[in-house]
Amino acid sequence: GELRRPSDGKHPKKIAWIQCVGSRQVIPGGNSYCSAVCCTYTQKQVILTKEHDAEAECTIFHNDIRSCGKDFERYYERTERLPGARFIRSYVTIGKELPESKNVTIKYSTNNDGVKEEEFDLVVLSVGLNPPADIKDLANKFGIELNAHGFCKTNPVNPIETSRPGIFVSGAFQGPMDIPESVFGASGAGSQCGELIDNRRGKLTTERVYPAERDVSKDEPRIGVFVCHCGANIGRVVDVPAMVEYALTLPNVVYAQEQLFSCGTNSAKEITDMAKEKGLNRVVVAACSPKTLEPLFRDTLREAGINPYFLDMANIREHCSWVHAKEKEEANQKARDIVRMSVARARLLQPLQEFDLPVNKTALVVGGGIAGMTCALSIANQGHEVHLVEKDKDLGGIARRMHYTLEGLDVQAYLHDLTRKVYQHPLIHKYIDATITEASGYVGNFVTKVKSGGRVKEIHHGATVIATGAEEYKPTEYLYGQDDRVVTLLELEEQIAKGEPRVLNSRSLVMVQCVGCRQEDRNYCSRVCCSHSLKEALKLKEKNPEMDIYIIYRDLRAYGFREDYYREAANREVKFIRYEPQDKPQVEAVEEGGRRILRVTVTDPILGKRIAIDADLLALAAAVICSEGSKEASQLFKVSLGPDGFFKEAHAKLKPVDFATDGVFLCGTAHYPKHIPETISQAYGAAGRVLTLLSRDTFTASGAVCGVNERKCIACGACIEACKYVAIEFQQTPQGKKARVNPVLCKGCGLCNAKCPTAAISLKHFTDEELLSQIDAAFPAPVEVHR
Repeated sequence: GELRRPSDGKHPKKIAWIQCVGSRQVIPGGNSYCSAVCCTYTQKQVILTKEHDAEAECTIFHNDIRSCGKDFERYYERTERLPGARFIRSYVTIGKELPESKNVTIKYSTNNDGVKEEEFDLVVLSVGLNPPADIKDLANKFGIELNAHGFCKTNPVNPIETSRPGIFVSGAFQGPMDIPESVFGASGAGSQCGELIDNRRGKLTTERVYPAERDVSKDEPRIGVFVCHCGANIGRVVDVPAMVEYALTLPNVVYAQEQLFSCGTNSAKEITDMAKEKGLNRVVVAACSPKTLEPLFRDTLREAGINPYFLDMANIREHCSWVHAKEKEEANQKARDIVRMSVARARLLQPLQEFDLPVNKTALVVGGGIAGMTCALSIANQGHEVHLVEKDKDLGGIARRMHYTLEGLDVQAYLHDLTRKVYQHPLIHKYIDATITEASGYVGNFVTKVKSGGRVKEIHHGATVIATGAEEYKPTEYLYGQDDRVVTLLELEEQIAKGEPRVLNSRSLVMVQCVGCRQEDRNYCSRVCCSHSLKEALKLKEKNPEMDIYIIYRDLRAYGFREDYYREAANREVKFIRYEPQDKPQVEAVEEGGRRILRVTVTDPILGKRIAIDADLLALAAAVICSEGSKEASQLFKVSLGPDGFFKEAHAKLKPVDFATDGVFLCGTAHYPKHIPETISQAYGAAGRVLTLLSRDTFTASGAVCGVNERKCIACGACIEACKYVAIEFQQTPQGKKARVNPVLCKGCGLCNAKCPTAAISLKHFTDEELLSQIDAAFPAPVEVHR
């Protein structure tokens, strides 16, 4: 849409965002916690603003930038590099609105320039998240407790469980959170409900019956076109009524109409009814991307007795109205082109048949840390056998080195209880000190070979969960490995738990954040380190209140309710010094007056000069890095890794525990660094996704897969090399060696289709004829070629 300011409707050219409005404030009307999502939301708004107006000047006033989600650091850097974008670390006061220009003045201060006043066309407040206003009444009705901030009080070892058994919570009512956490938390709540009512599973379900499919493959195409307003998303740019009139002029189009929201229940039924009434045998929906809504519209065709593959979607939103909002005339011409191309393809569509695959009701979980064990227990508690494979000699993963959380959880006691439950569960088969030697198969019917105790076991299972965990980076900087007084945070925690006198009796301790991450070779935030430093600082202040503790940081990312612990640490005289990445702290080992010390030199941004801190110990907040076995696991199970070595989910927000490979799921720190409660929540979420598969008897495979014309195949192997899903192999035929596609493994990506030099492979539903017809329709008049 258009960006206009409320006061006079003008297009603002100079915009300020003010962070932490109503959050991180211990004042009347404010909230002491961090709302967690605002920093990245603001960055998104800045990027969208610059896309609408490249000349816009965007300024973000902030305290800390807390972009600690997966890939958020890259998003932050992308925003920071935009021309005309400024990030200014300062508290601000809004001065006044200027009566003539309607602009707003803001006062702020910087270390270099002192107090300044600047005029902006528009000021945007990044307001925090509050619990719902009437939530106390709802909580009382359900008999659940709220925490000190008015959000749902949850179990420390199960963040989805409320104070009342049988009532679960998901989403932002747990506390401020982003979309991925909300999505896998919701799936996890479903899984825990499933554990309670497993004995009733399927008792109330009824099978959906579709009308018999009409054979229209040989009939003259009768195409119906449905053009969606998508509210104002399409309708404000594209002239929808004119588009309907245009569609009626196209060959074989016998019916066209507009709809406010084609994806609405009433609109979908309208498509079904019109298909029956008008005798349609092909349907074009001119709306949004097929990425999310194509299954819905295919279902509407099935309800009309039409093969679901007689549908084509013309994307006039993402490909047109959204990207051409300022060029309405050209956008309408492009929308006509897109609809015309879609109708041309629809005329050539062929009916395809999907097929059902039997589902093995057993699951394989790879990784025996907190995530793997939690996921395995949830699946087993719902009546399914689970094979749990762990490469180490003990279960527990990296949590074996942790002893307490910021919130006070006894990690070792929790881990002992979790391990006991796993060993005592009759449906969980454990493989310790094990390696996976081979993995094959497809969704519902996987086969994995596991070597453990000198024997190889062949496991047949319907679903796989990757929970291979993460590791702590071993630093090469700050004298680590050269001086035993330089340790990582995990090593510090182990020494505190053991009661090491050298640690507990130290006079001073310095912690350095972001060691090995938020830099070029590891361009991500490890998410947990800031909170872990606060945890160790508070624990040491509890044991030795006189100890001087310094935390040297870039942005203190104590998001959510962890902000309260940040404030507590400051109140207990833990000192915080910020550094810039281009001016990192320096460390040297020196001896003065018979005392061996570590001298840490850092630039104090407030004093504007270098200061030296003499420390007895130096603790490094080392990066959390991907597990050593991640690459091997990705190759075995044919799943993808992201640029930082963590596993890449199917969709960052909508499918945060799914892989692109059907039947394979992920959870825990193998996905991305996260705290123990978040790991537990995601593990339950993965279990919930597994149960959506294992609770069925069959899995329906797509009909849009590749097929080989053996007469054209020359057995060159180009298709086999191109296929990322190992869906193609050579087989002997009476005509010799030929390529054959396993339709169960094929994902219809078309790579083999493009690589084949003899056009022997064809991708159903995207045939050469269909695509060429779209190209021809894009240029209805002969194109003049100038040589």
